[in-house]
Amino acid sequence: MPAPASLDATFQALSDPTRRAILARLAQGEASVMDLAEPFAMSQPAISKHLKVLENAGLISRGRDAQRRPCKLEAGPLAEATGWLIEYRKYWETQFGQLDDLLAELKKLEAMAGKN
Repeated sequence: MPAPASLDATFQALSDPTRRAILARLAQGEASVMDLAEPFAMSQPAISKHLKVLENAGLISRGRDAQRRPCKLEAGPLAEATGWLIEYRKYWETQFGQLDDLLAELKKLEAMAGKN
């Protein structure tokens, strides 16, 4: 299990639609801050604040390429969050399996009673 603080930072970063859109863009490849700011109706400093949150969560890194500082997706924290969610998926699969068993038993009882 990932450290709770790491998961907190990841889910906090993912809670904002702008930050999720930035991650989706970076999944296509590295991009500059200007490139990332282009589709949004907000200032470059506002985008930079979102990038800082993503960087603090370890979801992006910034390199250096001459005059540019391209941003790059770092998928490790997403894998940790996915692993955490998979544990709950197992829980729900068990619950749905039990519900399937109950419904099958009810259908069987209805058939025996001649209602089906």
